Amino acid sequence: MALVLALESSCDETAAAVVRDGHLVLGNSVATQVDIHRKWGGVVPELASRNHVVDVVPVVREAMAEAGVGFAELDAIAVTRGPGLVGALLVGLQVAKSLAWAHDKPLVPVNHLAGHLHGVRLHLPGEPRPEAPATPFVALCVSGGHTALYLVGDGRVRQIANTRDDAAGEAFDKVARMLGLGYPGGPVVERIARDGDAAAYDLPLPRFKDGGAFDFSFSGLKTAVLTVIQRLGALPQGRAMADLVASFQAAAVEQLVQRTADAARAHGVGDVVLAGGVACNGALRARMRAVLEPGVKVHVPPPRWCTDNAAMIAGAADAEAERRLGAGHDPHDRRLNAVATWALSA
Repeated sequence: MALVLALESSCDETAAAVVRDGHLVLGNSVATQVDIHRKWGGVVPELASRNHVVDVVPVVREAMAEAGVGFAELDAIAVTRGPGLVGALLVGLQVAKSLAWAHDKPLVPVNHLAGHLHGVRLHLPGEPRPEAPATPFVALCVSGGHTALYLVGDGRVRQIANTRDDAAGEAFDKVARMLGLGYPGGPVVERIARDGDAAAYDLPLPRFKDGGAFDFSFSGLKTAVLTVIQRLGALPQGRAMADLVASFQAAAVEQLVQRTADAARAHGVGDVVLAGGVACNGALRARMRAVLEPGVKVHVPPPRWCTDNAAMIAGAADAEAERRLGAGHDPHDRRLNAVATWALSA
């Protein structure tokens, strides 16, 4: 019955949330920096860190007020330790350490990717509790910084595939930039693709000969889009733009779905979890379900739990918070540091 306050600041969202029992979200606050970074076409780490400093205390206050709880009622404080931008991570980490020390609460460091995988378990008051995926399951974590497959068992997480170059969300952003569509690329690509013919261009799916059957690669797909633009001699307009964007999205989605389906089949699982910011993409959700179900059940969080948030961090911290109940603050937590490339495994 743990009540956890969590902070998330791994990239360009400053977030805080209060979650009970690992699934019931009582308070949730997110301050986004999209408008700040849009003019640069991507996240500028120093600007992200500076704005986390501005936003972190207000989001904590808002989440606590929405939950209607005080610090004395909390059982633990959780925080994203990594992976992510070091400067950004340090803002949330230092505030979390300070709050834990001041209120004598256990501090639980959480892997950002573990948080994303936990998103399928979250719900708001008055909503039904989601059905938990049966273990073992395969999880696709797909975002602007990560594209990887995990095999998740009881208490164990093993990475079984990764991207060899760009993450999927990064590829969406870079193709959108090539086409002059702005930042972030994911939402605008999805919107324009609805009016296009996904079969207009035959764009490549990568194949590997070194045994990485489930790995991802998006560099060739980006190059193929650039080749089309160069062949046209100018940026496409109108229907031509929609066709190219739809073809790119379809190729990216097909790669994600087919690799996940292959991994699910190879490991004999009955459930697949789709997580991370790119999981908001409607075409990806629909194609994943069309390919896998009814044989394999697909679990996808609502969009609010796909993008970066602190509720997923609080939920992922619940088991450790329960373990530490009554232990109070550990003096060693004062030396806790950020880990920019913290691998998800247990």
